[in-house]
Amino acid sequence: MPLSSPTIPRTLKHTRAISISAYEREDGLWDFDAHITDHKTRDIKLASGVRPEGQALHDLHLRVTVDRKLEVIAVDASSDAVPYPGYCEAITPDYKKLVGLNLMKQFRQGVKERLAGIHGCTHLTELAQILPTAAIQAFAGDVIDTRDSASDTAGNANQTQQPFQLDRCHALRLDGPAVVQYYPRWAKPSPDAKSPS
Repeated sequence: MPLSSPTIPRTLKHTRAISISAYEREDGLWDFDAHITDHKTRDIKLASGVRPEGQALHDLHLRVTVDRKLEVIAVDASSDAVPYPGYCEAITPDYKKLVGLNLMKQFRQGVKERLAGIHGCTHLTELAQILPTAAIQAFAGDVIDTRDSASDTAGNANQTQQPFQLDRCHALRLDGPAVVQYYPRWAKPSPDAKSPS
């Protein structure tokens, strides 16, 4: 269901776009290419000069290479448009400090410890913070088993570990109706369900 239509006239002032593309490499590793841009709909006066309307205020890239266990193997960062040229992009080599972290094991905390505040770029660090969920989406059904018993009964009859995505969000909580419908083998009664008398 889309957002409701605005009821009060409004004017677009700023657009931030974030994208992440996942690539499986021929060597078995995966690249996650993250990109963030900021654009104003008017000329903006910065300390470094005027940025004309439509010209990117930020155009930043972060590539994180991981193995199939989500261990970070390599990192590359670039800052193609920044508000303070010659200064902002000086921090990009520091993103290699993410090497050795695991996207699923305290990754966000590790990012904060290494690159928070003056030790990083606010926007590149934001990109890094959203990589774990993007990686899960990319790995789902390929590297991570997400099969459901409704569509693969025979394959799940011997499955001893519940599909990865269960009990990680509201919709897929084990005592919820979606799990009852799509993953009945793993469904658990709701804590407030009444037991038969």
